[in-house]
Amino acid sequence: MILNKTKRVVIKIGSSLLIKNNKINKNWVNKLSEDITNLYKKKIDVIIVTSGAIALGCKYLKINRKNLKLKEFQAVSAIGQIELINLFKNSLSKKKIKIAQILLTLEDTEDRRRALNAKDTIENIFKFKSIPIVNENDTTATNEIRYGDNDRLAARVAQISSADTLIMLSDIDGLYTKDPRKFKNAKHIREVKKITNNVIKSATKSISDYGSGGMITKIDAAKICMNAGCKMILTRGTVNNPIQKLEKNKFYTIFTPLTNKYNAKKKWILSSLKNKGSITADTGAINAIKKGKSLLPVGITDVNGKFYRGDTVLIINKSKKKIGTGVVSYSSEEILKIKGVKSENIKNILGYTSRGEVIHIDNMVLNK
Repeated sequence: MILNKTKRVVIKIGSSLLIKNNKINKNWVNKLSEDITNLYKKKIDVIIVTSGAIALGCKYLKINRKNLKLKEFQAVSAIGQIELINLFKNSLSKKKIKIAQILLTLEDTEDRRRALNAKDTIENIFKFKSIPIVNENDTTATNEIRYGDNDRLAARVAQISSADTLIMLSDIDGLYTKDPRKFKNAKHIREVKKITNNVIKSATKSISDYGSGGMITKIDAAKICMNAGCKMILTRGTVNNPIQKLEKNKFYTIFTPLTNKYNAKKKWILSSLKNKGSITADTGAINAIKKGKSLLPVGITDVNGKFYRGDTVLIINKSKKKIGTGVVSYSSEEILKIKGVKSENIKNILGYTSRGEVIHIDNMVLNK
């Protein structure tokens, strides 16, 4: 069975699954609730990441989303979020399952402290025998600080919550070599062990009437899951009882998790979606960090972007090749002052010392 040994699963639901023939698909939600109940009885933790607030808000207000501006989107999302949560509450309450609502922005998952807070909240919701229902907080997110799709959000939630499986319910039964709706010779890909250029080329963009994602964002989500040691299953969600059908049919694509020894913090760094800037290191510093050493100020030649202590940044060489990613101990302004300087001289320049290293090796993940 494909879900054998699964202890915690994230189920991602797209907007297009919640609306059918321009009507809210309550029957489908009820059938999914049956699937969730079966998982619940097997003592599998379930997290739902669902789109649909804007789509349901438009339905409720009887307006067309195509003409909405960002501020109007935010207002419609606030209205639709109530409809979305009530849809799941009414369905799952019939199965005597309680739910909780979590709204996240890109900043909530990309800031380490806030990500840990989200993880703690999820853990405590499980203690109260409830299921977290997660959505992007469209009411406060702007174009600069938003996911824009719930595929990557679902993967980040899976990584943060240490889930072992993400089930991506889509309008297609997996990844194909080409878009099967356009090409009859398209071949289904059953398993992906590594995201190669060929896999990326196969990810033909496909935007539905109600959704905002496509196959490209699902590949991005798969990368996050695989690096976090979580398998991702892409399967058709348009059928009733999609989780039960998943166990029976063969039409899905499974993205196999990569084997690594990273701890939770390094997995979070590796899965980072928004780096605040970059630090250029010289050859000596790069050789040192490749041997397991921290990045010291003496080996830094340049700083790009504006960031603060605790932010995630790229480590690059003079040719701008990415060497790794790490969490900084100093702000960009401070690093500009101490770059090229020995650690023992930091206090003389800044008037204080946070740490001797700019990025500690424990807060760094190198490119392979």
